[in-house]
Amino acid sequence: MSRPRPRPLTRSTGRPPTPLALALPAVLAVAFLLMPLIGILVRTEWGDLATHLSAPGVTQALKLSMLVSFWALGLSLLLGVPLAWLLARVDFPGKAFVRSLVLLPMVLPPTVGGVALLLGFGRRGLLGPWLESTFGIVLPFHTSGAVVAATFVSMPFLVISLEGALGGLRPGFEETAASLGASPVRVFLTVTLPMVAPGLVAGAALTWARALGEFGATITFAGNLPGTTQTLPLQVYLLLQDSPEAATSLSLLLLAIAMAVLIGLRGRWSAGATLRTAGPAAAPGEGSVEAGEGARGGPGPLAEAAASQGDGPRKNGAQEDGPQEKWGLHAAVTGANELTLDAAPGTTIAVVGPNGAGKTTLLRALLGLTPRAHARLSLGDHDVTALPPHRRGVAWVPQEGALFPHLNALGNTAYGLRAQGVRRARARHEAQAWLDRLGVGHLAHRRPAQLSGGQAQRVALARALAARPRLLLLDEPLAALDQTTRAHVRHTLRRHLDGFGGVCLVVTHDPVEAVSLADRVLVLDDGRTLQDAPPAEVTRHPRSPWVARMLGRNAWPGTAAADGTLVLAGEGRLVVADPPAEGTRALAVIAPEAVSVHRDRPEGSPRNVWRGTVREITAAGSRLRVLVASGQAPDLVAEITPQAAAELGLADGVEVWTSVKATEVTVVAL
Repeated sequence: MSRPRPRPLTRSTGRPPTPLALALPAVLAVAFLLMPLIGILVRTEWGDLATHLSAPGVTQALKLSMLVSFWALGLSLLLGVPLAWLLARVDFPGKAFVRSLVLLPMVLPPTVGGVALLLGFGRRGLLGPWLESTFGIVLPFHTSGAVVAATFVSMPFLVISLEGALGGLRPGFEETAASLGASPVRVFLTVTLPMVAPGLVAGAALTWARALGEFGATITFAGNLPGTTQTLPLQVYLLLQDSPEAATSLSLLLLAIAMAVLIGLRGRWSAGATLRTAGPAAAPGEGSVEAGEGARGGPGPLAEAAASQGDGPRKNGAQEDGPQEKWGLHAAVTGANELTLDAAPGTTIAVVGPNGAGKTTLLRALLGLTPRAHARLSLGDHDVTALPPHRRGVAWVPQEGALFPHLNALGNTAYGLRAQGVRRARARHEAQAWLDRLGVGHLAHRRPAQLSGGQAQRVALARALAARPRLLLLDEPLAALDQTTRAHVRHTLRRHLDGFGGVCLVVTHDPVEAVSLADRVLVLDDGRTLQDAPPAEVTRHPRSPWVARMLGRNAWPGTAAADGTLVLAGEGRLVVADPPAEGTRALAVIAPEAVSVHRDRPEGSPRNVWRGTVREITAAGSRLRVLVASGQAPDLVAEITPQAAAELGLADGVEVWTSVKATEVTVVAL
């Protein structure tokens, strides 16, 4: 039996054809909207068009309409821009009511709006007598009344458009600008408004066009006085009674203006700020590098790197232009995070922990940008707790970089210096020097959209370093870089941090970054300090299973038993050489290279032997990491050579035996 043939897809889009039941009403709707416009075009006496439009009364009404509409636009910008910002960024009681109030003139009959204006601002209204007696202002039957009426009905277009654009703008841009030293007003003028410019332009154009065509509220509130309040729409109304042909010509003019505005706004009314806030596209060689979360452990070079660093701080004596002011750190954080931080000038602290541990919340608390946590913060001898973010001297690089899309790389890097009052030439010179240090000086005149992800991250890093901060906060600053570029930027960053007079906190998931950049490693869990020690100490004795796995180790939590074993939290027991006191919660750390893999049950000295199944084999440099799952113990990672794996015939699903000597287990009391 033959199968029914599927309905063909449309050739252009690959979508199913439009049902006739929907297409026909849609076509009728277009015809319904188009017919009045065709009527104007057909009925216009084109030969007399110039005569009609150049008549004295028409030119006078046109000039008045332009005057009223531009004044209405100015008032709408003056009042509507702050109102849109308030609705988009501030939560306050009655916000829904205020938004409804903004929308009301759009749904209110124009004549009702005119009556409402009379009762509010008329000579017998609520505010009118006071305006007349105090300032001598009489709005009804005056040009200013026409401006008020046009503003009343047109301002909602500006507020709605701009509020949508502001709502689509990520707050990270404004927060980053504040961290670079820009005041709230400067942030609004130099970052917020330029980035929402499409929405602002769209709203302003629609506001002007609506004010130009206003009729009902104007004639009700301001009257129809030639040369005073008789705008072009009112002139059309009068001409319909005496000269319909001239009224049609004026209607055509207003129609042409409205269509010109809409055509000019094509693609901007709905786009808002979205197009301006899109992040940079990744380019070859600069792709995103995901930092491992430590489920299977990281690569092995960390131990060697930690050993070379030692327990003390690294200081290579970076060259400085002159005496460096020193800024120590003391912070007591409360709220979602509960911890205390003390660090001497020049200290770099790597902040690590699982997702949700409170790393980014800690940085935002130090910046003063989150209500979830509060930090009592002192930098050097100055308590900056009560200062706003732009006056704290705390610069940060967020995960996404947050480069300002309307500025090029040089303008972005110089932004903090300019916000702090540095002259333009000097700021650009220092910014160029920082871009050169980070290897992106040749990209100084490119916009963020023209940069790859790695290039954009280096520009963001240069921008923070150029701002001369007292406290530097880096939220995974190298995550978007490829391995080669990451090594170069890490070296450059370390050289700067060696001579940095303040304190730097680096959030990272990369153990090599934590060891090579940091003097201390701060381990967070649920917003609390789990460990705060030099990298070598954290490497030897990690107090967190997550950190141990990040370092490439097996980590099994458990409780010490009376027989000297460790009762594991999951299942099974572990024999250790130096057991803690009975009842002590502890973490057993086993290096992958200390795990032996066999095809048959081993004989001899190992006291910890389990039977399991190979679940995963991955490469780690020149060695292989083998994940073995067992019903007698938690998952175990072993590290062996490719030759050993071939001799054992290892593959997914193969049954093996694993063994660990008791002396190879490091026990850390929790």
